Amino acid sequence: MKYLVTGAAGFIGFFTTKRLCEMGHEVVGIDNLNDYYDVSLKHGRLNELAPLKNFRFVELDLADREGIAALFQKEKFNRVIHLAAQAGVRYSIDNPMAYIDSNLVGHATILEGCRNNDVEHLVYASSSSVYGMNTKMPFSTTDAVDHPVSLYAATKKSNELMSHTYSHLYGIPTTGLRFFTVYGPWGRPDMAYFKFTQMVNRGEPIPVFNEGKLKRDFTYIDDIVEGIVRIQDVIPTKSDHFDSTDPSRSSAPYRVYNIGNNQPVELMTFIQALESAIGKQAEKQYLPMQPGDVYATYADVSDLMETVGFKPSTSIEEGLQKFAQWYGNWGK
Repeated sequence: MKYLVTGAAGFIGFFTTKRLCEMGHEVVGIDNLNDYYDVSLKHGRLNELAPLKNFRFVELDLADREGIAALFQKEKFNRVIHLAAQAGVRYSIDNPMAYIDSNLVGHATILEGCRNNDVEHLVYASSSSVYGMNTKMPFSTTDAVDHPVSLYAATKKSNELMSHTYSHLYGIPTTGLRFFTVYGPWGRPDMAYFKFTQMVNRGEPIPVFNEGKLKRDFTYIDDIVEGIVRIQDVIPTKSDHFDSTDPSRSSAPYRVYNIGNNQPVELMTFIQALESAIGKQAEKQYLPMQPGDVYATYADVSDLMETVGFKPSTSIEEGLQKFAQWYGNWGK
């Protein structure tokens, strides 16, 4: 089949594109190559993809309505995996318009492309951040998510609402995936594990927020990609019978799933595992809770397991060892 993968030069987009090409599919990847983080890392990912004969890259911004529309009309994609977005919770506090353009306008252009070109399934990235101020653990897709604590989270909740509307009005099958703290080789430098590694190597103290009393459901990149690849084959259908109290389902061809490790790890345990992986001790600077942060994330993945027979299982120790091995080569 022919796929569009948005954010192909990004972390999850890169690995998803590689996996789809290895499976024999044709993939067109787009990315605007913005400088939110080191662009050389994005070019490095694209260089890894370049030898794949069934991959083509187009530099294109999601907010370019005419450009996106022309791409869809020309290429006639069977399926779309929409992973491009302006990422980062803290960046959204100071740069809100970047999230409006990329995450709201950009998501709308992808929905319009799917609507006007008979795309059979749109799979898109949501985020665990939509759970916001929720305190019931683990986070379930059956929970209401009405209290985001960052604009980034609000845009991701908006993406789910926009997708449901298009599924309802136009019959477009859409599946949203709420990713939980994704990490691994070729990851984003703004993520804690990557920043901490750089800081430790430079002999700088690492910031430990809320005295390390935070928990995250760290999910290794290979597990995320496995979930994406499996779920894109499960195309939602319309249903006359559904529970209106369950926001993850609908009478429209619409679904939402969590993809998380289902094993939250305390920040101090994570730091110890990272120290072991890179073979260096970190000097720690203890700081208060940051605006936009949440105390814990914890994914209920029972619906994912029920649907595709898979749930993430890579331990933080194993995953960080693989990251450290990659970083040892890339960072030289």
